[in-house]
Amino acid sequence: QVQLVESGGGVVQAGGSLRLSCAVPGRTVIRDVMGWFRQAPGKEREFVAAIRWSGGSTYYTDSVKGRFTISRDNAKSTVYLQMNSLKPEDTAVYYCATARLGSTGWGIGLAVANNYDYWGQGTQVTVSS
Repeated sequence: QVQLVESGGGVVQAGGSLRLSCAVPGRTVIRDVMGWFRQAPGKEREFVAAIRWSGGSTYYTDSVKGRFTISRDNAKSTVYLQMNSLKPEDTAVYYCATARLGSTGWGIGLAVANNYDYWGQGTQVTVSS
């Protein structure tokens, strides 16, 4: 079983910033894509961003473009989500997940949670107004 380890959540005021991290210990399972999703209370899990380990191509949902940046450090087997200009509607539990490119493709399939096979435990992000 692959365990993704997330960190970096917390409470921040609107307009502030946070950086989330997701480590894949040992990269014991070879996957092509890392994604971030979020889930607010009473809502379905929502795609945020994705990145390819090879080449670093990125893909974002429209609501975070220009505010969030996904990046990766291959040597550390870690993916980051830099979140700037945070809004109260960004409040959610944030999850990282990993997938095979064959399952997601590079496009709308990245936004489908069922295409990802390993998930982290989630980290809470709360943005106060």
